[in-house]
Amino acid sequence: QVQFVESGGGLVQAGGSLGLSCAASGRTISNYAMGWFRQPPGKEREFVAVINWSGSRIDYIDSVKGRFTISRDNAKNMVYLQMNGLKPEDTAVYYCNVHPIRENYWGQGTQVTVSS
Repeated sequence: QVQFVESGGGLVQAGGSLGLSCAASGRTISNYAMGWFRQPPGKEREFVAVINWSGSRIDYIDSVKGRFTISRDNAKNMVYLQMNGLKPEDTAVYYCNVHPIRENYWGQGTQVTVSS
């Protein structure tokens, strides 16, 4: 069992930046691909970005390519999401999880709100 705690969200104006962190506990995540996901208000949770165990393979949804950067530090059991050029449509609760997801690993998420 792994527990995830997301942090770093907040309120930011369009065009601004935020850096999200995901702290894992319970077991090492160094053997897992890790993902960031988000749930906009009134919508389903969606995939945002994925990074493989070594960081050598990364992918993003098209709408965040060139603006978001996923990274990880296996020694610290951490995953990060740097978000630049934020847009109002990025407003959502952001979560991390292993990839493919495990439903019982969801944390509380961190709220990101982008004002226009």
